Amino acid sequence: MVAFATANAVRNDGPQRFAARGAVRLMAQRVKERGKEKVKRPTGRAKERPSPPAATADARVRTLERECERLKKELEAARRRIAALEESRNLVAARIDGVIESLSGVVDRGD
Repeated sequence: MVAFATANAVRNDGPQRFAARGAVRLMAQRVKERGKEKVKRPTGRAKERPSPPAATADARVRTLERECERLKKELEAARRRIAALEESRNLVAARIDGVIESLSGVVDRGD
């Protein structure tokens, strides 16, 4: 019960401390800051670029085609890897099942 009363006293003491520390001074600072000129900040959005010339567009198309081919190769390699992992998982699961059946047979026989 004492700890509860102490916790409430600490919790309720906050606003009193704030007033004692000079809330009036803080209010005066806010009024002064309002008079200051606001700083313009960058919006972070890229400006729209003009359409590229034909030579640049052709180069971009070639680059995108190369990237597409590279990604297709990576996808095929990933699919092969997934198939190998699934096969390995199936083999491990079959071995575990065999071991469990063997242990069940040993327990049933009482050996």
